[in-house]
Amino acid sequence: MLAIIGGTGLTRLSNLAVAHREVVRTPFGEPSAALVLGKLAGHDTMFLARHGHGHTIPPHRVNYRANLWALKQAGATAILAVASVGAIRGAKPGGLVLPHQIIDYTWGRQQTFFDGNGAQVVHADFTHPYDDGLRAVCLAAAVDAKIALADGGIYAAVNGPRLETAAEIDRMERDGATLVGMTGMPEAGLAREIGMPYASVCVVVNHAAGRGDSAERISLEGIARVLETGMDRVRTLIEHAIARIGRAAP
Repeated sequence: MLAIIGGTGLTRLSNLAVAHREVVRTPFGEPSAALVLGKLAGHDTMFLARHGHGHTIPPHRVNYRANLWALKQAGATAILAVASVGAIRGAKPGGLVLPHQIIDYTWGRQQTFFDGNGAQVVHADFTHPYDDGLRAVCLAAAVDAKIALADGGIYAAVNGPRLETAAEIDRMERDGATLVGMTGMPEAGLAREIGMPYASVCVVVNHAAGRGDSAERISLEGIARVLETGMDRVRTLIEHAIARIGRAAP
């Protein structure tokens, strides 16, 4: 069953025929919200609002470990995450991007399930952080839906909730990053630790600080406008992706 993690602008899936909601308890505390289970494109689908149903949890306070554990415990077999990002280079507001790499600038977050007294030491390979098969499904679904989806980007994961300085964005660009967001890590790394195929569809909602029309300041009003139309296309893309996964299932 595919699980969708919704981010800013996607606190629910309006095209999901809801069957029930499930409150899951985990060894790592409470997930952001109850899991919503139902049918999308005729196939079982699970949804979790990363920031809570009322979007009340800031990115540095999200209990990523509880979220990932809850999805696996409830039967998810793969995760497609949705995130809003700023464009450092190579993308424009309103575009959808399927990143292929991550640079982690976060700090103070619980980065692993294998922590605490007596826990085993586990080193998860993270050379390629996003699942190739799930990325291929997303790209094919975009063709089916006639939606432009850029193949590849390097996601810079920052702590938030404040936006970045222009100098910080300059540094990230020198490091090779093309997108900047606040929720990509440790979410992707935790998915890898529990063997969960994971990919992310990013909605570009603004030029990053010091770029384009964000040269002097970032317009939060502009972000809200772009989010509304961008998430409509994401919902359509998800529906086509689930249909493809369903057709491929034995």
